[in-house]
Amino acid sequence: MELPPIPPEERTPLVESLLAIIYLLQDRVQQLEETVQQLRDEIAVLKGQKPRPEIAPSRLESPAPQPRPEGSQRPGSQKRPKNAQLVITEEIRLSVVDAPAGSVSKGFEEYVVQELVIHAKATRYLRERVRTPDGDSVLAPLPEDVIPGSHFGPKLIAYILQQYHHNHVTQPLLLEDLEERGIDMSAGQLSRILVEGKESFHQEKAELLPAGLAVSSYVGVDDTGARHDGRNGFCTVISNQWFASFESTDSKSRLNFLQVLQGAVRSYVINAATWAYWDRQRLSAEWAEKLSRGPREFGDDAAWQTRLAELGSAGEQPVRSATEGALLGGLIARGVSPDLVTLSDGAQQFFVFAHAACWIHAERPLIRMVPFNDEHRAVIAKVRHQIWELYKDLKAYGQHPDASQKRLLEARFDAFCNQRAGFANVQTVLHDMREHKPYLLRILERPEVPLHNNGTESDIRDYVKKRKISGSTRSDEGRRCRDTFASLKKTCRKLGVRFWDYLLDRVRGLGTIPRLANLIRQRAAEHQRATVEAAPG
Repeated sequence: MELPPIPPEERTPLVESLLAIIYLLQDRVQQLEETVQQLRDEIAVLKGQKPRPEIAPSRLESPAPQPRPEGSQRPGSQKRPKNAQLVITEEIRLSVVDAPAGSVSKGFEEYVVQELVIHAKATRYLRERVRTPDGDSVLAPLPEDVIPGSHFGPKLIAYILQQYHHNHVTQPLLLEDLEERGIDMSAGQLSRILVEGKESFHQEKAELLPAGLAVSSYVGVDDTGARHDGRNGFCTVISNQWFASFESTDSKSRLNFLQVLQGAVRSYVINAATWAYWDRQRLSAEWAEKLSRGPREFGDDAAWQTRLAELGSAGEQPVRSATEGALLGGLIARGVSPDLVTLSDGAQQFFVFAHAACWIHAERPLIRMVPFNDEHRAVIAKVRHQIWELYKDLKAYGQHPDASQKRLLEARFDAFCNQRAGFANVQTVLHDMREHKPYLLRILERPEVPLHNNGTESDIRDYVKKRKISGSTRSDEGRRCRDTFASLKKTCRKLGVRFWDYLLDRVRGLGTIPRLANLIRQRAAEHQRATVEAAPG
């Protein structure tokens, strides 16, 4: 409320008192409006709605930047030379027409124009057929670039695969796009191009996970919903900086995760790693002894199930624990390191090998917590600040490990988790972090392991985007193709291989781009050499 100006001669003691009361009421009204908005935001959170967004202040309100030293460049102005990586496919010389008499040429100036040429091309091959003197019939062969048995060229097939799996274009839109470009193709033909005859791609995808596990010291793991054939299912991703492997299944559990780690070919082995797992799961000594008598290696699911049937029923949980341990033993027998770290958001099914937990997920309950009052809000802010101060120092340790800092960081973590917050729900978060101490502090033993699983969540987010656009899969081959091409695309990106070049190379059957599994091993070897060279001493 705007008050009219009051001349000094009219400002009697009564007027001054009334003005003070008005100003006080204005302050109280503003405080009440802020409190009401806070309560509305908290109610919205409880209802599952998003609170009103806070608009960041304009950059114009920020302090004026300090003047740059003379001769220095503006931050961000260092750019790569234009057209440095451009391949010139055509060069045309343009000369001056009707130049005046006596003019002298001073050479040519470059002017580069980039264009994309997309047009339909239909070629009719007239294949001569001849009859030889001995009565045989010979038909002229097709050019090498023509795919046997297909009436569609390799560039068109690669374009379809790229649009569907990389750009997430749905089949109806893709069919419409092709028709508008002059391509005569039915919906059934498009579906067959996307799904059928992809064994070579499936085989290359199957090579990714064994190669990645063999050369990696850690992998990130995550899963998401993947509805298939009218039923709810799940997709698990296993990835790090060199590869990504997606696998859709009907359930998610530790047993399922171990089966995914093994891939299509399963093996069950009873060895030291198996016994260690059985001990952690408290499998009865009698049942473990029965399993250990007789054969200790089983080449497939059927052989293992036959062995379990021979020993008789022991209950669902003991059989599950025994199977999980045998699968883990099979992985170790294949060469997977028992010291492999699995980095996850804390889901229990991923607690195999040496586990590491994500700090961002550990803090997330505090973000979602609805404060009771200002004191509670202040406690939450204080604990979150302490978390990220400790996180910052752990991150610095990971970049430059120092053995003398390990005990100090561990003691700080203990002091942080053992503090008395004063509120039960905040205390629960601290208790959970204390229970997960070995996983949250895995970086002290393994500095190469990230403190968060953002990379893996980013990998699976692309799969979620595809699921939201195209919906669920219907056929088993369709689900298999979605996993395969999601894995190949992500792995190509991590290895610096353009997905279009990869698709065109594989569709044509050229093999000029190395197998992705070989590139994974090559990148890991290069990283190992660089680490050794950078090590002090």
